[in-house]
Amino acid sequence: MDTFKDLFAELWNDSGNPVKLLIDSLNGVGENKGHNESGINAVQKIKNNILLETNREPVLLIGMGTCGLANGAQKVYDAFVEQLKQKNIKARIVSTGCVGYCAKEVIVDIKLPGHPRISYAEVKPEDVPEIIEKTLIQKQIIQDKTLGIYKTNAGNNGWDHVEPIEQNPFFRKQKKVVLENCGVIDPESIDQYLAKGGYYGLMKALTRMKPEEVIGEVMDAGLRGRGGGGFLTAKKWELAANTKSEKKYLICNADEGDPGAFMDRAVLEGDPHRIVEGMIIAAYAMGADEGYIYCRAEYPLAIKRLEKTIKDATDYGLLGDNILGTGFNFKLKIKKGAGAFVCGEETALIHSIEGKRGMPRPRPPFPSESGLFGKPSVINNVETFANVPVILRNGASWYAHIGTENSKGTKIFALSGKVRNVGLVEVPMGVTLREIIFDIGGGIPDNKKFKAVQIGGPSGGALPESVIDTKIDYESLKKVGAMMGSGGLVVMDESTCMVDLAKYFMDFIQSESCGKCIPCREGTKRLLEILKRLTTSHRSEVSQDESLLRFQGMVYMERLADVIKNTSLCGLGQTAANPVLSTLHYFREEYEAHLYDRKCPAGVCRELLTYHIDTDKCTGCTLCAKKCPQNAILGEIKKAHYIIDEKCIRCDQCRTNCKFDAIYVE
Repeated sequence: MDTFKDLFAELWNDSGNPVKLLIDSLNGVGENKGHNESGINAVQKIKNNILLETNREPVLLIGMGTCGLANGAQKVYDAFVEQLKQKNIKARIVSTGCVGYCAKEVIVDIKLPGHPRISYAEVKPEDVPEIIEKTLIQKQIIQDKTLGIYKTNAGNNGWDHVEPIEQNPFFRKQKKVVLENCGVIDPESIDQYLAKGGYYGLMKALTRMKPEEVIGEVMDAGLRGRGGGGFLTAKKWELAANTKSEKKYLICNADEGDPGAFMDRAVLEGDPHRIVEGMIIAAYAMGADEGYIYCRAEYPLAIKRLEKTIKDATDYGLLGDNILGTGFNFKLKIKKGAGAFVCGEETALIHSIEGKRGMPRPRPPFPSESGLFGKPSVINNVETFANVPVILRNGASWYAHIGTENSKGTKIFALSGKVRNVGLVEVPMGVTLREIIFDIGGGIPDNKKFKAVQIGGPSGGALPESVIDTKIDYESLKKVGAMMGSGGLVVMDESTCMVDLAKYFMDFIQSESCGKCIPCREGTKRLLEILKRLTTSHRSEVSQDESLLRFQGMVYMERLADVIKNTSLCGLGQTAANPVLSTLHYFREEYEAHLYDRKCPAGVCRELLTYHIDTDKCTGCTLCAKKCPQNAILGEIKKAHYIIDEKCIRCDQCRTNCKFDAIYVE
C-alpha cells in the first residue's frame, strides 16, 4: 500500500506538512480545520483504508510477537500463505504484535469486507484449511476457536452470538491505554499508527505548547515512573530542564532483566512508534537533542522493529532535524545491552552506553545534573514513555481520572507462573491482586491452592493469600513489604517452596551483582550460603560445625538482610534482600521446618526428601531397582522392596517408573 507521504504529495505544497494535516483533520482541531476540505476528506478515506475499515479483500492479522513465534506463529503464517495460494484466494496477511493473551497463542484475527474483525485463539497449522474454508469462503465462524469480535458501529453484521472481545474474562477488567494498539495494528507500519491518531500528541506539544507547559501537563496527569520506585516523571524532566547546558540527553531504559517480566518487550514489538513519540515529546520538554534506547540484545525482534520505526519517523519528518517544521531537532540511536541485570540501574546503564563496565556510582550528582558523558540526562523506562503520547493527546485531566489519588493511570503486568491465563495485562491502578490473579488470570490450574505471588521481580516480595486483596498502587504495596517494580507478577501454588524461591532469587541477584560495594557483593553471597544450608540434608554434613552453622545462619539472616538493605550503593543492592525478608515475614514456618525438622513441606528441596516403598502396593516387579542408578533399592522378585536411604540420591526415577504407585515421598 502507498504511504501517507506518497498519497499526500499534492497536498504537501498546499497545506504544509501532510502529517500535520492528517493529525489535525483526524482530531478536528488545529490550523487546518476547515481549510482544504477536499484534502481533509482524502485523509479520512486514506485512514479508513489503512485501518482496514473499507477493505475489499479478506485481511488476516497474525500475532507474531516473540510469544506468538515461540508457539508456532511462523508456521501458521506459512500455512496461510500456502493454502491461500493453492485455493487462489486473494487476501492480505498482516503481522501484528502480542494482544496480551499469551496462553491462547497463536492468535489470528480475520477481517472480511462488511464484517467486524473476529479473533481466533490457539490456531495451529492444521487449523488453517478449516479457517479458510469456513470463515473466508463460507463466511461462518468457528465457535470453539473464537475469542470475540472487535466492536464497530455496524454491530455484529453477520457474526451473531459472538460477544465483543472486551467481554472476554481475560480482557473484561483491563483498561488498554499503553497496549491499545498492541496486537491490533501492524507495528512496522507508521501509516497505521498515524491513522490511529499517532503523533498527534507530538504535534500538539511542538506547535501549541511551550516546553514548561508540556512538563506541567505531565505533572498534572500524575504520571510516575513505571520502572521501579515511582518517582514523578515530570519532576525528572523539570530538574533536567532547569539545569543549564548546551547538550542534554534522553535515555529509554529497555533493559528488562527481571525473571518473568516481558512488558517492555511486548510494547516495543507491538507499538514501537508510541515509544519514539513519547521520547520526542520528553526531549522537547527537557531540551534534549539526542537520545538513546538502551535495549538488551536478547530482544532481536524489538530491535529490528525499533530500527524501522526510527527510519520511518525520520523519513516522515517526525524525527531528526526541524521536526514538523518547528525548528526542534532530536536524533535517536539504539544501544544494545549485553543482558546484565545491574544495567537496569540508571547510573550503570549510563556507564554502559559510554562504553564502560556497567557499574553504579554514588549519587549525588544525579543524572539530571550530570549524566551521560557528564551532561544533564533523563532516564525513563519503556512503559513510562508509552504513557506520554496519550496524556498529550487526551489531556492531563482524562489521565488523572484513571487510578487512585496518588497512583494515576494504568499499570502493565506480566502475569506468569501457576495461573491459567498467562499473559500481559493492563489494569487501572487500584485494582487488587485478587482481581488480577483470579478474575483476569483465571485462578490456579489443576485444582491447587494459591500460595503466594512474587511482585516486582528480584527486588520485590512474595505476598501470601492474607494480603491478596491489597490494591495495586505504589504506597499500598510498600506497606505489605513489596514494590511495584517494572511489573513482573509470578503466581505460586501450594507446590512452591518459599525457601527454595528465596534461594532462586538470591542466586540470581548474587550472580548479577556488579561487585562494586561490599554489602551487595558479600552480603548476598552469605545469604545464599545460609539458604543452601537450610535446603541441604544432614547426609551432606561432614562435621557438627556445619549443623551449627545452619542454626547460626538462621539467627543472623534477618539482621544481615537489613544491613544489605541499608548500606548497599545502588537501588538494586538496597532491594536485593527483599525476597528473603518477605518470605521470612510471611512464611517463617517453612523456614523453621527446613531448620528443625529438615523437611520441605512443599516437597521441592530434593535433599530433604525421603523416598519410601508402600509394601502393601509393591508387587516386587523389580522395575524400580533396575532404574535406580545407585543400586539403593533391594528386594526379591515378587516380594516387597525397600530403599536404602543413605545411598538414595533423590533422582525420582523409582517413583516416576513405578506402575503400581507404590513409591511415595515425604
